[in-house]
Amino acid sequence: MHAELTATLEHTEDGVRLQTFQRSFEQICAGEDPWIALGNFMHQFFGPYKQLREELVRDPIDVPGSPSLEEFRWAVFCAASVEYLCKKYQLLCPPWALSQDYTLKDPWYYGIGADLPRVQEKLRTTTPEEFTKRNIFCGDRIYRNKYEFEGREPSRRTA
Repeated sequence: MHAELTATLEHTEDGVRLQTFQRSFEQICAGEDPWIALGNFMHQFFGPYKQLREELVRDPIDVPGSPSLEEFRWAVFCAASVEYLCKKYQLLCPPWALSQDYTLKDPWYYGIGADLPRVQEKLRTTTPEEFTKRNIFCGDRIYRNKYEFEGREPSRRTA
């Protein structure tokens, strides 16, 4: 386990702590399941704090001096995610996320059945370029926004 998480993180006007990529990566390195930390980020980015999107991606992640393979994979995943989300939502991409340092030497296929050749082929053809150029293959549904999902209708109350 890493040292205690940084206590000086930004908060919203209503006192909610922002789930930035920096905070999410700290949580991953501290042993949190990556999709809990990233899911919390996604909830804020796509939901109630979408007006703070630039703040959620702005601060660089703090990669340990000698990261494990798993930590480095998630660091690269975070950088690719920031670049992808900034492009998709027309945000200024912070320089830290564009660093060539965030590239894997060997391909990382991530998803259900990712060890199967046919799944790997699908991941190679569907993964956005922001991930593939870093040697991550995760498909195009990784940041599917449930709030913007095609065909989703607003909830209706009945009497």
